[in-house]
Amino acid sequence: MDYGEKRTGLASADALWIAAVPIGTIETSDREELLEAIVDAVDDRNATTVVVGLPLHIAGHDSARSRSVRELCAALRKRLPYVDVVEFDERGTTKEANALMAASGVHWKKRKGKLDAVAAVLILRSYMQKESERGEQFR
Repeated sequence: MDYGEKRTGLASADALWIAAVPIGTIETSDREELLEAIVDAVDDRNATTVVVGLPLHIAGHDSARSRSVRELCAALRKRLPYVDVVEFDERGTTKEANALMAASGVHWKKRKGKLDAVAAVLILRSYMQKESERGEQFR
């Protein structure tokens, strides 16, 4: 998940945790509405893990945005006690998503609504790769 104050991008992995695909963008600045939509998406997919991009400073320390993400994760853990909520370093994913979309010919006006979901795919894919390298088995 790529959390934003106005838009939050969602991605999902296939059953074997081989591929990550975008599943949409939640457009709201209302925290309660966002939490409800995330819980619905998790329950609809019977997800066991939620990976949330953590926007750290380039040097690796917290920012105002990362503190907001940590608060969102805490709220998700309360609402989804049966799900592992993971905060995962997302540095560079939005820039990479924008570059990928530009390279594939998506006009800049059309990127706005899709950028967050593509960034969510990159976050999830990075998490899956890291866990695979650690020898972790996916749920």
